[in-house]
Amino acid sequence: MPASQRRVTPEDIIPDAEFRTQRKDRRAALLPKKKLRRVDLGPYCTAYFETYETMLFQIQEMLLIEGGGPAQLVDEMAAYNPLIPQGGELVATVMFEIDDPLRRANILARLGGVEDHFFIQIGDSRSQARQEGDIERTREDGKTSSVHFLRFPITPEQAAAFRDPKVTVMLGADHPLYDHRAILSDATRAELAGDLD
Repeated sequence: MPASQRRVTPEDIIPDAEFRTQRKDRRAALLPKKKLRRVDLGPYCTAYFETYETMLFQIQEMLLIEGGGPAQLVDEMAAYNPLIPQGGELVATVMFEIDDPLRRANILARLGGVEDHFFIQIGDSRSQARQEGDIERTREDGKTSSVHFLRFPITPEQAAAFRDPKVTVMLGADHPLYDHRAILSDATRAELAGDLD
């Protein structure tokens, strides 16, 4: 199936009882993929690049935990299908992971608008992140959310360069108070290249 058509459908969902028996094995099978799709950026930020498999597992988990049946499935597909990359993009859940609540609140209060400062650098070309959806992630008081859903549009030329091992690819943020870069490993690049047409 072309990347541009990847979506979780009701036909992809197995019954809760069946998922419950397979859950541990499915999670274990997904862990190597998830590890390759995780990129740490600076001291507090982690990007988790989503894919069909991670979103399918997430939907199955939510259905099992909440037990909402077919009505819930409609809502879960509406929430998670937009996070599946559609061929000309990479999609990431970006999280600021700070255990101490007071420290987390203080740091997030200084990072207003950080969601507008993420990018992927592919050689000399940059893909600037765009927020998924229309929910504002920074409050009026300047405090940003600890979770952001970001899309990185990738042109065909950028996709070709992304696959070229001679070209350096980095995830970055250039917020004045959170300015960091992380070079993607060859293994991570190979994994993420599968999201691109």
